[in-house]
Amino acid sequence: MNELVGPIYYTFASDPNKEWREFAEADAFFCFTNMMADIRDNFVKSLDDSEWGIGRKMEYFLEKIRQKDADIFHRLEKQDLKPQYFAFRWLTLLLSQEFPLPDVLQIWDSLFSTEKDRFEFLIHICCAMLVHAKERILVNDFSANMKLLQDYASFFAPADVHKLLELANTLMH
Repeated sequence: MNELVGPIYYTFASDPNKEWREFAEADAFFCFTNMMADIRDNFVKSLDDSEWGIGRKMEYFLEKIRQKDADIFHRLEKQDLKPQYFAFRWLTLLLSQEFPLPDVLQIWDSLFSTEKDRFEFLIHICCAMLVHAKERILVNDFSANMKLLQDYASFFAPADVHKLLELANTLMH
């Protein structure tokens, strides 16, 4: 859970207003609790395969990839690269481990400002990540693709998060 609370706490603790910084822990706890209320089903094992669980979200992610870029979908399928190997972390930790903190804050700003289903947008950001890596995915063997997808930021650092978010928005509409 520290991967999720860290960016929240950092945001409050680095506020330029000293009076507001004083309450960083309480504010971070409040926001973290509210965020967990939205994503708690990702962490309940008995719900993994239900329509609300993380298993279903990974299936939905794979279906979106199939719809948005069949070449990537077929490559992942051919190499038996299941979303459980890489997208589980992406989805449960809201990409907090895939990018440097400033990029995570930009991604989260987009996620949490989305009026509709913010986690639908998360799925599209993940799709955009694959589309961004398409050239490599299509030529890499299984192990290279596994490494790329499990350590996305190191292969695309510094990632242009603005372009990734724009592509995610395009894929969503």
